[in-house]
Amino acid sequence: MKQCNQCGKCCIKYSDGGLAATVEEIAWWEEFQPEIARYVSGTKIWMDPETGQQLETCPWLEVSPDNELFSCAIYHNRPEDCRHYPVNIEQMVVDECEMLEMRDLLDTASAQRKLDRMMTDSRPPSTG
Repeated sequence: MKQCNQCGKCCIKYSDGGLAATVEEIAWWEEFQPEIARYVSGTKIWMDPETGQQLETCPWLEVSPDNELFSCAIYHNRPEDCRHYPVNIEQMVVDECEMLEMRDLLDTASAQRKLDRMMTDSRPPSTG
């Protein structure tokens, strides 16, 4: 399995309503990061502060000038949903994650163990 190459596929795919934030995260943003909280409506995240409509793309997704690398402007304050991605190899396959290599597809159990080690600082290990 390769390291993340910042292709942005996961952020683009899930930022239009596919993500959630906990009540605790939202409360923290409201108190300490009001610029993030502006994009929350009730329990929904990445809503347009002017119209209240769901944004198509995460407002915190930044792209390099050459449109090849993506990064997160709120990386250290991003929601748990973002911290936990990717959860498992199956999800990575469905999402066409560029971290996967052929050997990962041939031995998904081994690939899952490697993914769990890579994600130790971000999320609990996968259960499946």
